[in-house]
Amino acid sequence: MLVGDFVEDYEAMVPYQMLLMLEHEVATVCPGKSAGDSVATAIHDFEGHQTYTEKPGHRFAITADFDGLNPETFDALVIPGGRAPEYLRLNEQVLDIVRHFADQNKPIAAVCHGPQILAAAGVLKNRQCSCYPAVAPEVQIGGGTYMPPGEGMDTAHVDGNLVTAPAWPAHPAWMREFNRLLPSD
Repeated sequence: MLVGDFVEDYEAMVPYQMLLMLEHEVATVCPGKSAGDSVATAIHDFEGHQTYTEKPGHRFAITADFDGLNPETFDALVIPGGRAPEYLRLNEQVLDIVRHFADQNKPIAAVCHGPQILAAAGVLKNRQCSCYPAVAPEVQIGGGTYMPPGEGMDTAHVDGNLVTAPAWPAHPAWMREFNRLLPSD
């Protein structure tokens, strides 16, 4: 799971816990951080304004070192949203990691603003991708087809190895579809 400061709280914590509950091992990583560090999260909510609101969240634990990370040792990738993707997509190592998962056809789950990283990595060409509606132009500029969310922002979209969703209300559908792609031991 790729996170950074001000990752959306629910989009990191809830999938992390869901995957652990399903007995998957999950490494949480962040550029410039090591196991034992943490990132600040932000809680985004839909309260009737023209866009979401943001409130302070919790501390989210980093469980593995980013430096020296070998993506070949992982089966899948999770990219939560929030503000973190807007700057994580500027990190070339982050983009190389994403390209590895895409090139190897390994499962990738991205939610909300997470597809900003997919677009920056150049892995959305001829792919269908759901995301927070404000990210739709980046999906389209990246050569992808934007898949609008359901009315409750609670839908997930699957395109091969790619499972995407618009926001945290989609967690049940998003993680259900992602889990179907994960290898079982």
